[in-house]
Amino acid sequence: MGEILVGSCSWTDRTLVSSGWYPTGRRDAEGRLRHYAERLPVVEVDATYYALPGERTSGLWAQRTPDGFVFDVKAFSLLTGHPTRSAVLPPGLPDDIRSPKALDEVWRRFTDGIRPLRDAGRLGAVLFQFPPWFRPGTRAEAFLAQCAERTAGWPVSVEFRHPDWWRGEQEHATAGLLRSHGFAAVAVDMEQSLPSAVPPVTPVTCGRLAVVRLHGRSPAWGTGSKEDRFRHEYTDAELREWVPRVRALARGAEQVHVLFNNCCGDSAVRAAGRMRALLGR
Repeated sequence: MGEILVGSCSWTDRTLVSSGWYPTGRRDAEGRLRHYAERLPVVEVDATYYALPGERTSGLWAQRTPDGFVFDVKAFSLLTGHPTRSAVLPPGLPDDIRSPKALDEVWRRFTDGIRPLRDAGRLGAVLFQFPPWFRPGTRAEAFLAQCAERTAGWPVSVEFRHPDWWRGEQEHATAGLLRSHGFAAVAVDMEQSLPSAVPPVTPVTCGRLAVVRLHGRSPAWGTGSKEDRFRHEYTDAELREWVPRVRALARGAEQVHVLFNNCCGDSAVRAAGRMRALLGR
């Protein structure tokens, strides 16, 4: 049975910081991370999607967390084909930010930025969350192959947001594709009544790692404000649906990361604590 680590997709979310979950005296940057790491063993860094990570910052993260704690780092937006604001790009890039020269430099900066976590054994995975328009097909497969070349030797997890990747016969082809690159498939929990809903399939495509991301079950996913999209309080019954699935993943992978993305107030960290209890962790 593999190790199961449960956490949330942020420790710095504005609504979490203002929720009162962090006690007085531990609300600065160092105090928040230390407080979080004393309670949960894994966290996802989503700030690296919006801006390239800095070596000094990730080095401080490693210093402020205990042995065994790991960070799942979300890949920078440009590296997954998302729109990227010019203000967050490093100076001196070519005008065509998707040119090979520009991408080489961005990949170099991202690699350097997460190196302290890798060196300290704190890097759980680099999450490549692809946009909803990233559909199955030859172009997508070529893009994934390029990502595999760039990330050779890294622990990588992949989340598809277009549901066709996991529907019908494509499910087996998708699992095989990720397996061929050594990528861990990300299983998703979300509101299933939405046309864009990704089904909650749980294939193990990498013997080292499996990942579950629970986004909440808000019907405002994709349409409402950030708070509306992620405002969901998981019930014990909803969490119990995932207990046998997570345990099954742990039978096929050395480590399973269960990450709550219903980051509205302290909903995600509280759900993570309850899920740990249900799993006997």
